[in-house]
Amino acid sequence: MSEKLIRVAVVGVGGFGRNHVRVWRGLEGAKLVGVIDTNAERAREIAAEFGTKVISDLDALTAEHVDAVSLAVPTKQHAAVGCRLLDLGMDVLVEKPMAASLEEADRLIAAAKRSDRVLQIGHVERFNPAVAAAQKIVSRPMFFEVHRLGIFTPRSLDIDVVYDVMIHDLDILLSLVPSTVVDLKAVGIPVITDKVDIAHARVEFDTGTVANITASRVSTERVRKMRFFQEHEYISLDFARQDALRIRVKPGGIQPEIGFEKLPAAQEEPLHAELRAFLESVRTRKTPVVDGAAGRRALELADRVMAGILDHGRRVQLGAFTPQEIR
Repeated sequence: MSEKLIRVAVVGVGGFGRNHVRVWRGLEGAKLVGVIDTNAERAREIAAEFGTKVISDLDALTAEHVDAVSLAVPTKQHAAVGCRLLDLGMDVLVEKPMAASLEEADRLIAAAKRSDRVLQIGHVERFNPAVAAAQKIVSRPMFFEVHRLGIFTPRSLDIDVVYDVMIHDLDILLSLVPSTVVDLKAVGIPVITDKVDIAHARVEFDTGTVANITASRVSTERVRKMRFFQEHEYISLDFARQDALRIRVKPGGIQPEIGFEKLPAAQEEPLHAELRAFLESVRTRKTPVVDGAAGRRALELADRVMAGILDHGRRVQLGAFTPQEIR
């Protein structure tokens, strides 16, 4: 690796933006130059905590010779701020979902192409050791069962649970099943907020693969698991434990024998792995693992899930929300 340090900054230091600051502060090959936030007090607090400084605005990033930026502002600001940073000549990692609409996602992709900059989307679970392990042995998965349940917290309430939580699994699903979605049914309802707080989708691909996905931010327990089944075996991923278990019938013998194998997985905090990969793309100019096109595919599928939820709500005459109130 080159000795030249990549100069980085974090724009938006709320709950998850703070984590970006924490990881950048200790990541080899990077120099954390500073942070930006519209909340001046929050910016000063985070800068003091991690021994960096507050940068006044986006234009000041150029004077600081910033090479790359983590963008963790509210989703509705991703396109405007992201395009501005790309046009200023900086590589950008945009937190998920990449934009508030497909049109805005296309604007980000076009800006990255126009400025010849790296654009990576923050689908951090793609860098979970469990996912990395499963990707090495996936062949022809035919059925997925996914649960991502969380206890209610007052964060990311400006977006529905589909875009806040389920989109992680939609992105992973699309990476493991590179084919076309041919059918989708979904249901979801507001529970605590005026957005959809719990949702379920059934997705079918043209390969015949079917996935049942449930996401909730109003559960009484935390569950982050994915199971998928392919011929003569199934693989169980636990995102919280960051491990993957392979269960299959052992060959030979008179009686079938079930074998359990814990898949090799290099332990690393997913956010650390994600920022390390972004740093490598910035340094080498290689296309990121989760590029703008991948982020757009996940957003497009999330939009289809939301459309399914709205269609179901209309059919059952659910009066708790209307399409205008949903997004």
